[in-house]
Amino acid sequence: MQKIKEHSLAEILKIHENGKINVASNAPIKDYETLSAVYTPGVAKICRAVEADPALAKKYTIAGNTVAIVTDGTAVLGLGDIGALAGLPVMEGKAALFREFGGVNAFPILLDTKDTNEIIETILRIAPTFGGINLEDIAAPRCFEIERRLKEKLNIPVFHDDQHGTAVVTLAGLFNALKVVNKKLADVKIVINGAGAAGIAVARLLLASGAGYITLCDREGAIHAGRAGLNPEKMLIAALTNQAGLRGGVNEILAGQDVFIGVSVKDALTAAAVKTMNKDPIVFAMANPDPEIRPELIVDTAAVIATGRSDYPNQINNVLCFPGMFKGAFAARATDITQEMCLAAARAIAACVAENDLSRNNIIPSVFDKNVAEGVAGAVAEAWQKYGR
Repeated sequence: MQKIKEHSLAEILKIHENGKINVASNAPIKDYETLSAVYTPGVAKICRAVEADPALAKKYTIAGNTVAIVTDGTAVLGLGDIGALAGLPVMEGKAALFREFGGVNAFPILLDTKDTNEIIETILRIAPTFGGINLEDIAAPRCFEIERRLKEKLNIPVFHDDQHGTAVVTLAGLFNALKVVNKKLADVKIVINGAGAAGIAVARLLLASGAGYITLCDREGAIHAGRAGLNPEKMLIAALTNQAGLRGGVNEILAGQDVFIGVSVKDALTAAAVKTMNKDPIVFAMANPDPEIRPELIVDTAAVIATGRSDYPNQINNVLCFPGMFKGAFAARATDITQEMCLAAARAIAACVAENDLSRNNIIPSVFDKNVAEGVAGAVAEAWQKYGR
């Protein structure tokens, strides 16, 4: 366990005072000559140029390197539906991470509505200001429709990090965890606990990467074709998973499984259930801030353990993905973020841990490894150039 200082409330409030981000000028204005170039009359030349060729906005305005971080505050961290304003500290933090780790500008956009159509229409209207849209902390199942419809209507990258960022980093960690235990993705049996935005996205990316046996669980237990009460997204994923027709709660169906991936709630997994898994089980207990099971309870049972926390080894953290994802998308002038780009990002993250450095406590690179964002950006740009529309 890594020792990290636990800040007091007073220290946290001090760090967040007046917000964590600001707006700075790239063109300091110290004399009238500079003023005339930055603003009137010189700026009119840029306006005319963009009017004649809108693509020039990507080069001569912030639209080429700025992301809108958009939320309605309905699924903030593990706090739930706390409203957009209460979610602003998270959005500010994300903007700071975009800049720090990817050199990408980002700005929070809070939407005071939970209406799907209003959210979509609002984003469509503000989109010209930005080079990309990062959807954040929007509850399922609405988040699926919002992302899908925005992708259909916009020609800039749209990325729901709670879905795809989580899936990318999870897959990267699993690639390396499987190397540690000498198992293959196509052969292992995987249980995903949590069938919201993250769980379904993780399942889809694992399937695209060659996983052969996946079962998802929600609060009612294993999801299977024909189960009553499934929403449309769960019905779609049910048709692609649980080939064995497993029934029961997550702790009941873990017997004989190889991998547990948790994107659910604390204490959802028992140590007894982990003991029923196949030899050298892999456990990704990623509920945040409190995992599905405390690692110390299964340290002698599981071969590899990962969490979403920074005070345990193997933190599955989305910051390993989204800065490089948008950096690469912008560099390639991509108009979308595709599954191929997500797969490329996962492989790039995994590759940042050299094979001779892999161990049960070292399957994922540090968020402070400068090679990660660069590696992801390069892989993402290459994937767009090769497979993009």
